[in-house]
Amino acid sequence: MSHSRSPSLRALACPASLKGVLSAAAAADALVAGFAAGGVEAHALPVADGGEGTLVALQTALGGEWRETEVLDAFGRPRRARWLALPGGGAAIEAAQAIPLDPSHLDAMNASSRGLGELIRAVGRPTDLVVALGGTATVDGGAGLREVLHELPSPTRVACDVDVPLLDAARLFATQKGAAPRQIDALADRLAAIDELEPYADLPGAGAAGGLGAALAALGADLLPGAPLVLSLLGFDPSPYELVVTGEGTVDRTTGRGKAPATVLERCREAGVRCVVFGGKIVEPLAGAEMHELSGRPERATEDLVELGEKLAGSLLGLA
Repeated sequence: MSHSRSPSLRALACPASLKGVLSAAAAADALVAGFAAGGVEAHALPVADGGEGTLVALQTALGGEWRETEVLDAFGRPRRARWLALPGGGAAIEAAQAIPLDPSHLDAMNASSRGLGELIRAVGRPTDLVVALGGTATVDGGAGLREVLHELPSPTRVACDVDVPLLDAARLFATQKGAAPRQIDALADRLAAIDELEPYADLPGAGAAGGLGAALAALGADLLPGAPLVLSLLGFDPSPYELVVTGEGTVDRTTGRGKAPATVLERCREAGVRCVVFGGKIVEPLAGAEMHELSGRPERATEDLVELGEKLAGSLLGLA
C-alpha cells in the first residue's frame, strides 16, 4: 500500500552486508523501498568496517574508477583483483581481493600474503592509500607481502576489522583459517619470531588479517579501527535525519566490538538521532539499542527489509 509522502521526515538506510545473502547496497535499497512505500523519504548509505564490502561502500558513496590487476592468491594461484581509484587521486584496496579466505582450501600454515604486496604495488603512487583488512586466508605476519613490498607507495591508512594485538592473529582466528589445535602455538611462535614486527606487536589491529596489521605498521602505515575510518570516508552524518537504520546478517558479541552497525549506533547516540539495528539473526543484542530481528530466512531477506522500512516509516509518521 502506498502512502502520501511526508515532506519533512527523512530516514537514512546504512546497513552492512548480510554475508552470503545480500550486499550492503542491496540491503540499503530494500530499506529505502520500504520507507518510500510507507511515505517517508529515505537515503541509502551502505556501510562497512574494513572487511567484506568496504570498496563497494566507498565506490557507492564517493564514486571512483574500478581497476584490475593480476596477482597470486594465498596459495600461488593466479587471480584478478580489483581496486578503486578514488576521486582526487587516492586509492583503496581490500586485502581479500588478493588473498581471500577460501572455505574449500584452508591451510593457515602455508597461506602467503604475497598477493597483497603485488596488489599494493599495482596501484602506483596515489596521493594516499586506504587498505581494508579482513577476510584473508593468511596467518603469516605479512611475510609474503614483505618479500615483494619494501616500502609503501603513499601515506597509508589501514582499516582494521578487529582491534587485536599480533599474537591473537593465531590464538583467536587461525582456527577459522584451517589451523589444527596443535598448529596454533606454532603459528603464534612464528609470528613472535619476526623481529621487524616486535615493536608493533601490541598495537590494536596488529593481529588483523593474520598479522598484516603489524606488517603494514612496520612499513609506516597508520592502523585505525575500520568502521570509524570507513564511516569518516563515507561522510556519515546522522544529524539531518529523524531515523537511521543499520544492521547485518548476524548480530552477536562481535558486533559490539567495533563492527559497522555498533559504530553507526554510537554516532547516532552522540547526535541524538534515533537508530534502529536489525539482524537477520540476533544472538546477542547491542546494549540499550532498539533491535529488530528479521525472519532469518535468506530467501526472504529483501522482502523482510522492505517490510521493516515500511513499518519504521509508519512509526515515524505516527510520531509526526
